[in-house]
Amino acid sequence: MSGFALAMSISPGPVNLVALGTGARYGFPASLRHVVGATLGFILLLLLMGLGLGGALSQWPAAAGAIHWGGVLFLCYMAWQLLVDRGQLERVEGAPPAFWYGALMQWLNPKAWLAASMGMGAYGVAGGVGQIALFTSIYLVICLGSIACWAYAGSCMQGLLLVPRRLRWFNRAMALLLLLSAAYLVRSA
Repeated sequence: MSGFALAMSISPGPVNLVALGTGARYGFPASLRHVVGATLGFILLLLLMGLGLGGALSQWPAAAGAIHWGGVLFLCYMAWQLLVDRGQLERVEGAPPAFWYGALMQWLNPKAWLAASMGMGAYGVAGGVGQIALFTSIYLVICLGSIACWAYAGSCMQGLLLVPRRLRWFNRAMALLLLLSAAYLVRSA
């Protein structure tokens, strides 16, 4: 259970890339709202999958398709926001991504849906409510630590990104990774 949770939580994906960017742009303490929101958003998704959401979605393929394509569009939107960012740290517009932004990201993140359905299928549902609760608890701790690692890594890069040109290139690299994630999802549809 722990190995699966770690592999799925620490590997690159849209939420982790945003955590990296948020840490780089706003620092580690400010990025914790996103980290906690993303963790709790995923944990709610995981728990609901264990309690039957996955079975319900298999009955409604149009809903599953809407979630998939909504996630692709959301990744493209985030990539666009990074591409047009001017890299001006001294005049940061707005606050770092909020708690609810992190939680919503998980519900629009196809990687999260895959991890929740695969994980509950392999480690949760067959063991009943107790097993679902155990798997969810383990995942909570590992997911929180994993996303926090990405935010911390970003915060360690802050000194390098004080120059607007470097920040623009960093943002473009993050945008490219998000677009590649979206392209993979389109190809796998």
